[in-house]
Amino acid sequence: MGYVGVKGGKDAILNAEELVEYYRCRKGGTPLKVSQIEDQMRLLIDKIISEGSLYSPRVSAIALKQTEGDPMEASYLVRAFRSTVPRTCFSIPVKSEEMFLIRRISSSFQNIPWGQVIGPSRDYAQRLIRFELEDETEFSVDPPKKHDESELDEPVEKVVDYLRKQGLMQNPQKDPEQKPYDITRQPITFPLDRSARLQRLTRGEDGAVLAFGYASLRGWGSVHPTIAEVRVGYLPVKILHPYWKTPVTVGKVMVTEVESICSFSKTTDPTTGEESYMFTLGYGLVFGHNERKAIAMSILDRALCAEHPTSPIEDQEFVLYHIDNMESQGFISHLKLPHYVSFQSALDRIRSIAAKRNETATDASEEKEHV
Repeated sequence: MGYVGVKGGKDAILNAEELVEYYRCRKGGTPLKVSQIEDQMRLLIDKIISEGSLYSPRVSAIALKQTEGDPMEASYLVRAFRSTVPRTCFSIPVKSEEMFLIRRISSSFQNIPWGQVIGPSRDYAQRLIRFELEDETEFSVDPPKKHDESELDEPVEKVVDYLRKQGLMQNPQKDPEQKPYDITRQPITFPLDRSARLQRLTRGEDGAVLAFGYASLRGWGSVHPTIAEVRVGYLPVKILHPYWKTPVTVGKVMVTEVESICSFSKTTDPTTGEESYMFTLGYGLVFGHNERKAIAMSILDRALCAEHPTSPIEDQEFVLYHIDNMESQGFISHLKLPHYVSFQSALDRIRSIAAKRNETATDASEEKEHV
């Protein structure tokens, strides 16, 4: 069912592509520079980076310009480009305590190690349109103020570690023999382990992850957490040196990390058999600065840990298939393709039913007149 059935065939498709380019630039004006999009649309670029699963602000900015500002289509292009990029090496795991922080808050405790760092945030600003931005020029923009960030460039203890020291927070269970799942190279088969679930969640479409997380809060799930910590900052990217086999830092990526404190549950110590009650943890980490998605991701992470799902939000297949924009938009968009044969079949059936109904009605009417 390709577009070969569309009138005009190949010429029509090529003309459609030319029209797209015409509509992109039809009003003239100065073309947007990719550097401008990358620098001044940072949150939108971060969204595309996360959903496209490729940390490249430049490629994301080009994709956004090409798609006329459609972030979902831009993410599609980025993910397609990602599939063509060779893997030259693998980074080694890093701890998020090494993050160079630009923002760090907690809603669980007022006083936390190193204190609350508000950083760049609109959480406390009034939602009023600044109409003066309409006439903004490069000369009217105030130069950025310099901030002393030296104190943030050190390992900072996590809030959940404070609870773990008191024996109130579950420790992560890890199997040293189990390797992380790679959803880009291994087929999706349910149930997925946690590493695969987190990969699907971090690549999920922003709005879909937010909607499912909100649904859990409204009672369609059982998770309603308190945020232990929101961290925004730069994580170092480390690889093993090819000759000396020692870790070396080759770059950094901006990420948003959220750890949510969820309801407590009964746990049993595998060595002593002693029972205790501890808080459970929900985790979210996404590329770029996107706190909404990271928080919603931490909710879904905890919800999908349920051994016996009792709601749609706890069902892995329901959540993880429907949050992926490639899956969802692909299936929705396929409805635009010619369905002539399948619809003709349905049309023939309903016409046949209607004809039989009319015949039955005619026979009944003739029989009634005869009587």
